[in-house]
Amino acid sequence: MSTNTAIFAGATLVSRMAGLLRDAIAAGLYGTGLAGSAWALASQIPSLMTNLFAQAALSAAFVPVFARLMQEGRRREAFRLANSMFWIVMIVLGVITLLGIGLAGVVLPLFSGRNFAGGTAATLAQILMPVVLLLGMTSVLTGVLQSYDHFTIPAFAPVVWNIVIIVTMVLLHRHFGRHGIDAYAVGWLVGTVVQFLLVFWALRQIDFRLSMRIDWHDPRIREVFVLMLPVMAGLGIVNLDALINSSFGALVSPDGPRAIQLAFLLYMMPQGIFSVAVSTVLFPTLSRQAARRDPQRMRRTLGNGMRQINLLLIPSAIGLMALGTPIIRLLFEHGRFNSLSLALTSTALFWFAWSLPFAGLNLLLTRTFFALQRPWIPAKIAVVNMAVDLVLSIGLYRPLGVAGLVIGTAGANIVMAALLLRRLQVGFNGRLELDRTAMITARIVLASLLAGVVARVAWALLQTIAGQSIPGQLVAVGGAVGAAAITYLWAISHMRIAEWRQIEVLLARGLRGRSSADGA
Repeated sequence: MSTNTAIFAGATLVSRMAGLLRDAIAAGLYGTGLAGSAWALASQIPSLMTNLFAQAALSAAFVPVFARLMQEGRRREAFRLANSMFWIVMIVLGVITLLGIGLAGVVLPLFSGRNFAGGTAATLAQILMPVVLLLGMTSVLTGVLQSYDHFTIPAFAPVVWNIVIIVTMVLLHRHFGRHGIDAYAVGWLVGTVVQFLLVFWALRQIDFRLSMRIDWHDPRIREVFVLMLPVMAGLGIVNLDALINSSFGALVSPDGPRAIQLAFLLYMMPQGIFSVAVSTVLFPTLSRQAARRDPQRMRRTLGNGMRQINLLLIPSAIGLMALGTPIIRLLFEHGRFNSLSLALTSTALFWFAWSLPFAGLNLLLTRTFFALQRPWIPAKIAVVNMAVDLVLSIGLYRPLGVAGLVIGTAGANIVMAALLLRRLQVGFNGRLELDRTAMITARIVLASLLAGVVARVAWALLQTIAGQSIPGQLVAVGGAVGAAAITYLWAISHMRIAEWRQIEVLLARGLRGRSSADGA
């Protein structure tokens, strides 16, 4: 584990904590009823557009090309490409944003149904649509910074984003209609503007300067957009799948979409802290290794990344299963978030936890294909992912409700991880360190199960002593998490897991004021 990974993970942890505070305040203000579920559906549209045309797809296609040019010493061409991409993205996404604002009133009622205020959802989507443009421009600049191994400011920018949303929502929610939910959307928009300005300011740390010039004849522009097409297809399928799941949630209960979204946000906390950090930091390294045609180093980097993700996400998954309901009660059960909201959100989170390690692996494995500039492979597998999810969701949502929808997501992630691993194993002639990864993963599972039992027992004892008040819940949940963490660290430290030793070495060097290399 590199210093960059630790910095990114630490910044993401702070960001996720701020995001939890944001979601707790929003849950109290809007609950999982009409306003909350209208938000859950409305926010899916700009999220789909952002991933389809901007943030993830653009970064996945742009970074390998930019990193290759820098690796080859063609800095002027790399800078020219980045400049052209920035302005082209601004023009294209500007048009898409305007179309989204105009069509929101037509599209949202198709997904909101009669149980939801289609007008409310459409208004929210219209406020949020400029986020697509802003995140697209931010993504280009972030890709440049990451190619220079500058991760700190892009990692901390979401912290500021969350703080701006919280302040805006709290100050303005009484001034926007009966539910005040529009203040939440305005906060997202203002926060995204601030995030863009922070990343733009971070460019001063490197020798890249943005200039108002588009080189329409640059062949690399076409190369980036050709790479984007399969990435867009794959990410579009996954995000469309999330939108469809939200729509099925509306069939289960008017509270279903928001309950699923809140559970998903909690599920994404360890995902964002650990697997996104590992994958984001390793992506430029994998891209450089692919550009140098160095499969041996790529295998080592990929194997190490998979074991790091398992080391961090498997205990997180079991922890969410053991303590999901107490955590949700502590964070969200106030204001308009009632006992029905708690039951639905807890059920969704329990089943989301099953897919957590597999989703983390999928992110790293997909980024590996992007680094190899073979993006059509994960795009095709994403089609299978959506098919599995839809079949399971349609078959299970009536008998199992919200649980059936999330089981569909978990099953699809497991199938996708297996298919991606199989395809990479073939591409690397069967040499992916899978035997070593399986052996270490088995040890991680044993340590995680032990920690999960300790967490549940500790919570039950502390709850009896401390009571049901907010401070009592905080003591019970915090004590259980602390006991589980100590148990897990004790177990893995006695199991000869090399990835844990990497973290220990990194911490020791950090205390001595030294940094470690990333092995690029």
